[in-house]
Amino acid sequence: MRAKCAGGDLEKACYLATLIVLIPIDFLFLGMVAKGFFISEVGDMLGEIKLAPAILFYLLYVAGILVFVSGPLPATRQSTLFYGALFGLFCYATFDLTSMSLLKHWTWPVVLVDVSWGAVVTALSSTVGLLIANWIAPKV
Repeated sequence: MRAKCAGGDLEKACYLATLIVLIPIDFLFLGMVAKGFFISEVGDMLGEIKLAPAILFYLLYVAGILVFVSGPLPATRQSTLFYGALFGLFCYATFDLTSMSLLKHWTWPVVLVDVSWGAVVTALSSTVGLLIANWIAPKV
């Protein structure tokens, strides 16, 4: 099935579906699955979550997913998996490698885990978001 998350109701459905998929999966990973790892690696640098920047990140990141992964061309499950993984890898690598170059407590294991997670969560959320949007949009 080819679809394009661009224009009208499908674009809105794709944006909301991707956002709704991404946030709980990312919270689960960061808050439970990998929490101990990040605390042991960079715990002294962690603070309380600041809600406004976190919300802004998710809103912008999902917009980026629609622009670069599921929106510009007719998308398939395979293309969103592939381009979602690449987009996640590039975005998370930008953050992690910049952190590695500037922060004395950032480690290679953190870079590897976080960049890998970025690729996985972006591939998954862009693909499931597209599938949900295609299922919902005709009914709206």
